[in-house]
Amino acid sequence: MTAASAPHAPIGRGTIRTLTAREMPLLRAPLLRLDAESRRDRFNGAIDEKFIESYAERCLADGTVVIAYVEDEQVLAAAELHQPDTSYDGLPEIAFSVEHHVRRKGLGSILFRRLITEAEGRGYERLRITTGYSNEAMRALAQKFGARLTFRQGETTGTIELTPVALPPLAGRLGQRGAL
Repeated sequence: MTAASAPHAPIGRGTIRTLTAREMPLLRAPLLRLDAESRRDRFNGAIDEKFIESYAERCLADGTVVIAYVEDEQVLAAAELHQPDTSYDGLPEIAFSVEHHVRRKGLGSILFRRLITEAEGRGYERLRITTGYSNEAMRALAQKFGARLTFRQGETTGTIELTPVALPPLAGRLGQRGAL
């Protein structure tokens, strides 16, 4: 089992795991700790603390899946999988935030792999990612995972095609007469 697929893969002193509903408030703190440039990159514009508070609450309410790097009971990096019914185009959207002092350690790639595995397990065929044009690190990470990116109106948007999970043939799981 690789670190990317382990349920609680160690990175330094922390672990990577999916936050439970009770833990979702942990998402708010790292977003509030982002510096102005990182907030602009993450949310594609200048935002304030009130917006972040509201955003974190929406994530809890709308079923967003958050896979996080947690160290000393603090989320230091998070990958979010937003449900397709909350999206304007019906595509599940993904978003990432990684605090400066844990960047460039491979966390983004590990979180991205875990998020793709989660999305594939839910049967999603494509994901959407949106970021500011100046967010070179996110653009590079998205391209590493096959995103086709376009630039329009100050933002970069991309889609990632996922490999459908192969299910065994239905007939093989049914009895001789096809009854359940």
